Amino acid sequence: MTSYTTSGSTKGGREGRAVLDNGGLALAMAFPKELGGDGAGHNPEQLFALGYSACYGQAIVALGRKHGLDGGAAKITCAVTLTKDDISFALSVELKVHIPGADLEKVKALVEEAHQICPYSRATRNNVPVTLTVV
Repeated sequence: MTSYTTSGSTKGGREGRAVLDNGGLALAMAFPKELGGDGAGHNPEQLFALGYSACYGQAIVALGRKHGLDGGAAKITCAVTLTKDDISFALSVELKVHIPGADLEKVKALVEEAHQICPYSRATRNNVPVTLTVV
C-alpha cells in the first residue's frame, strides 16, 4: 500500500493565516463579503473547490481513455456553496465538466464513473450534496 500525508496549520481561524507545514504555501484567510467579512483573503471553501476540482480532474484523466475521451482536455469547475441555516453551516458542491468536442453521452458516463473513484467524492458521499453537470 502506498500513501501520502500532508499537513497544514492555521492560526486565527477564518480571519487568520493558513500555512502548509512544509512552507510551500501560506495564505491570509478572511470571511467572504457575502458572510459579513471583508473578503481580503482566502477561505476554506475556495481551497476545497481547488482541491476537489484537481482530484476529480485526475479521476477524469485516469478513466478518459477507457471511455474513448481525452481526459487531459477536460476542464473541471468545482463550485462550493456554504449555506447557513438556523443551526449551523452546510456545504454543497457542483462539479461541472467540459471536454471540448466530446460526445456528451460518453462524457456523462465518464463523469459518473470518476465520481465513484475520486477520493473527494468518496469522502463527501452521503454527507455533502454533489451535483454532476456536463457542459
